[in-house]
Amino acid sequence: MVLTVVCFIVCQVKTGSDAELLNPKMWRKGSSESSDRFEYLQTLVTEFQDTDSEEAKEQVLANLANFAYDPQNMEYLRELQVPDLFLDMLTEENDNFVEFGMGGLCNLSMDPECRDLILRSSGISLVTNCLSSQREETVLSAITTLMNLTTPSSRSEITGPAILQCMLRFSLSESPRLRNLAAVFLQDRCTEGQVARAEQQMQGQQTAVGIPLPKD
Repeated sequence: MVLTVVCFIVCQVKTGSDAELLNPKMWRKGSSESSDRFEYLQTLVTEFQDTDSEEAKEQVLANLANFAYDPQNMEYLRELQVPDLFLDMLTEENDNFVEFGMGGLCNLSMDPECRDLILRSSGISLVTNCLSSQREETVLSAITTLMNLTTPSSRSEITGPAILQCMLRFSLSESPRLRNLAAVFLQDRCTEGQVARAEQQMQGQQTAVGIPLPKD
């Protein structure tokens, strides 16, 4: 329950403009809703690919990220390769692209099939890199996504020393949201022994191994 609430808060992304997010109620009346959903999402993806405007791309990403919160859209988003689009955004220089892409992945990662797709696409390392973002929303989405990506086979990588040390630092943050979410990660995804070893390893260190932390 806590994790679901966090994803909703973190990932209802919006652009810097006052433009309204596109509404699923805009599906055409009198036609198949499922067909309308797919065609509408396909139009968004095509717009993102065809436009040269960064502002337009940001608006499309924001909409796609919010539509990724609806389970009814998961199949269509996978078919349109939107998870790959979000992953590609994580290495962009535009901070809005990164934030919206990370927010979209956060929502998608709640779906088991999307989770497995992200894992197969080397998503853990891409998401982990976002822990060093200067934007708190991006970091919160990255932490939540790592929690959602945790499976028996991925747990060892997600609870490795570098990430644990990063979470320990975040658990001391002045931001209540960041501090609380990091604490949940350490409690729910790590053993007491792992946390104790990470604490010993980071004594005297200013940064987590392999992950430059956000500036205070």
